[in-house]
Amino acid sequence: MVLIFLNFYLKKNYEVHGIKRRSSSFNTGRLESIYVDPHENSANFFLHYGDLTDSSNLIRIIQKTKPNEIYNLGAQSHVQVSFETPEYTANSDALGTVRLLEAIRTLDLIKKVKFYQASTSEMFGKSPPPQNENTEFQPRSPYAAAKLYSYWVTINYREAYNLFASNGILFNHESPMRGETFVTRKITRAVASIFKGKQQKLWLGNLDAKRDWGHAKDYVEGMWKILQHDTPEDFVLATGKSYTVREFCEIAFKEIGINLEWVGEGINEIGKDTKSGKVLIQIDKRYFRPTEVDYLEGDASKAKEKLNWIPKISFKSMISEMVQNDLKSLN
Repeated sequence: MVLIFLNFYLKKNYEVHGIKRRSSSFNTGRLESIYVDPHENSANFFLHYGDLTDSSNLIRIIQKTKPNEIYNLGAQSHVQVSFETPEYTANSDALGTVRLLEAIRTLDLIKKVKFYQASTSEMFGKSPPPQNENTEFQPRSPYAAAKLYSYWVTINYREAYNLFASNGILFNHESPMRGETFVTRKITRAVASIFKGKQQKLWLGNLDAKRDWGHAKDYVEGMWKILQHDTPEDFVLATGKSYTVREFCEIAFKEIGINLEWVGEGINEIGKDTKSGKVLIQIDKRYFRPTEVDYLEGDASKAKEKLNWIPKISFKSMISEMVQNDLKSLN
């Protein structure tokens, strides 16, 4: 998402400033294709050391860069990890948003800055689909609960201080740049590794979980359109089509010429190559969430009507791109 976001805005001649956390090694390898030494006159992308858990640092960066638009995309965004690190997730995903909003307010930038909050379909939890801007929120994880706090505090600052602040409630958005710990990239990476003989099988959790998956390119454009809208509002961005993890696997394996056959039920279910009979997918109960979100499917009618936003890249095309990219990376 980050690289796609940067490419989109740099092509629109934005000067982009991002925050990165300090670590013992450089971890910005994915950005090498667009990074220019800040000493060069052509540089229009700059990174600053910072963290959403440090308000003084955020104030200093915003004061220095004087942004016109702020996109809060920073988060501990892995649902499963949020059960293991709930306090950190709340600190970064919930309180981090307050720190940014307070920085805008205390620096007297209310009339000068537009603020975008990256909300998530996980906030809907068990509410039946299709989910839209009026659907009840029922968060089922520390991550979703933290994001719901950020959603409401963004609205609060909009109403209390007249800040141009909008929520984008994005359903799942994928690309070849997706982190390898997320299920979609885990699948496409495993498919490529199995094809190359570097991996024997893929271990997954809930195959029946249904998600509305779209391409990050479409969603980045939607985020931009949300802040270009005449008034600050909240928008759902989704394709309106939902697929199971099982269906994602089937399409991904077809990219390497393998058709899957499913045998068994529950944690004993396996996915086999119909030709060779080889077991390629097995279930590991460790990958099940303590509280599962079974079915997410968005209704983006409002975004289509008010923003003229329509997702262009199909589910199958997205998976094909991800698998092919992973195959190339293993060469």
